[in-house]
Amino acid sequence: MTALERWHEVVQSKNPDLLDDLLAENCVFYSPIVHTPQEGRALTKLYLAAAMQVLGEGFHYVREVSDGSQAVLEFMGENEGITINGVDIFSWDENGQIDSFKVMVRPLKAVNLLHAHMKAMLEQLSADA
Repeated sequence: MTALERWHEVVQSKNPDLLDDLLAENCVFYSPIVHTPQEGRALTKLYLAAAMQVLGEGFHYVREVSDGSQAVLEFMGENEGITINGVDIFSWDENGQIDSFKVMVRPLKAVNLLHAHMKAMLEQLSADA
């Protein structure tokens, strides 16, 4: 199973524990909100787990482009009546583990909404850990 197929399995199951084997130890996460890269498997997993909660039931991919060891997946979702549109851009290493994950989101209303919800969810997940 490829890294891309494994990522789809994570999204379908909404089980962040599947990320433990999928994310490289040195994975870097690029948030649409935080200006500094978040480095390491643990931080990347934390952000992705929070996003799975915040993006809600309507989250789905509408387009996928992949080549070799990289992929761009366009997604749609809705939260509080605001349509969220964005892309996940990621690459994986020779071991089939994701080593870079970047999220870009539009429109500005969605970015602002996600900022507020992600902050609260990250605080909750950090407290639970």
